[in-house]
Amino acid sequence: MYSFLLAIIYVAFVSLGLPDSLVGSGWPVMHQDLGVPVAFAGILTMIIALGTIVSSLASERITLRFGAGAVTAVSVGMTAAALVGFSVSDQFWMLCLWAIPYGIGAGAVDAALNNYVALHYAARHMNWLHSFWGVGASISPFVMGYAISSGQGWSVAYLVIGLVQAVLTLALLASIPLWGKVDDARTRTSTIETHDLTEDAPAQKGGAPVPLGTALRVPGVVLILLAFFAYCALESTALVWSATYLVAERGALPAAAAMLGALFVLGLTAGRFLAGFFADRVGDRALIRGGFLAIGVGSLFLLLPLPTDVVGFVGLVIVGLGCAPIYPAIIHSTPGNFGRRNSQAIIGIQMAAAYVGSTLAPPLFGVLSTWTGMWIFPVFIGVLVVLGLVMSERLNRVVAVPAGRRSAEA
Repeated sequence: MYSFLLAIIYVAFVSLGLPDSLVGSGWPVMHQDLGVPVAFAGILTMIIALGTIVSSLASERITLRFGAGAVTAVSVGMTAAALVGFSVSDQFWMLCLWAIPYGIGAGAVDAALNNYVALHYAARHMNWLHSFWGVGASISPFVMGYAISSGQGWSVAYLVIGLVQAVLTLALLASIPLWGKVDDARTRTSTIETHDLTEDAPAQKGGAPVPLGTALRVPGVVLILLAFFAYCALESTALVWSATYLVAERGALPAAAAMLGALFVLGLTAGRFLAGFFADRVGDRALIRGGFLAIGVGSLFLLLPLPTDVVGFVGLVIVGLGCAPIYPAIIHSTPGNFGRRNSQAIIGIQMAAAYVGSTLAPPLFGVLSTWTGMWIFPVFIGVLVVLGLVMSERLNRVVAVPAGRRSAEA
């Protein structure tokens, strides 16, 4: 039962990644067909981001009322409908309308799935699951590229991914009863192991949600929100601006820089897959610390004023590998740091902080680089590394984890 549901969750994480690269990979053609400026992509992604932030903040209330399985199924169904809607849109305002359910569905499923896995499965699965997200994010640009190169158009790519999401929705709907059985069994086991049937028990379906103000007052929550904001800000900035930096400052050929941008995502995916093999032994705190330190080393490589672009390529690969374990480790450590009862509420807030960071940082860097020059890229990354590392280390001193508490259930 546990393994079958885990397999479904793995597929769901692939589904989470599938739509994330579609707008970026298809926009060079989409904006021409729709007759809008290329900058309008920012409007579309902002609408999606706002939807994800709102639904992330509301995720605990929704999940407690309907259950993680139902929320996941309905949320994936919303993204499926939105993607099919994108495929039939021939005006930009239509895309904006469909972006609303797209963002709401993405935020709700992200928070619900991450909390469920953090509560019920080991750290290795959290890393591998986020690696599967990377698989989905890596597949969709190829789907978009084939649809455009074959003359079928960008709308076909959205339709194909939307239909894949629709099939997954049916599988998730059929699996809803299984989520409750696994949830009950895992809760009974975990509460017996911790000898705590009240404070450390996870919030149950139908229970009272933790108010936002109460969650923010839990010791250490603000620190982890700042650390998560910093991480997601530097990851999104690297994804958007690394190729431009390598061309403008390191003299790389545009084709080589673009290829390295793809390697950054693949490195992120591979790094999370590898981290899964030792995550349970090393622990979440060491993964977070090591990840930030690796990113710092990579940013120093990028900053070195050497005449070859190879050092810059190596630096960016190191940044990608450093990024790999941080996101899943922060999520997986949440129940242990703040209590299982608070985890859904706090993970929802963390998701909101993540989307704020990933939405605001790239345009902020764009403005900053116009004033200072593109050379500021590794410095910008380095500042975010320091913020994330300092906040996470302060959290380690604030949060006292009892020696008998397990970081995960197998």
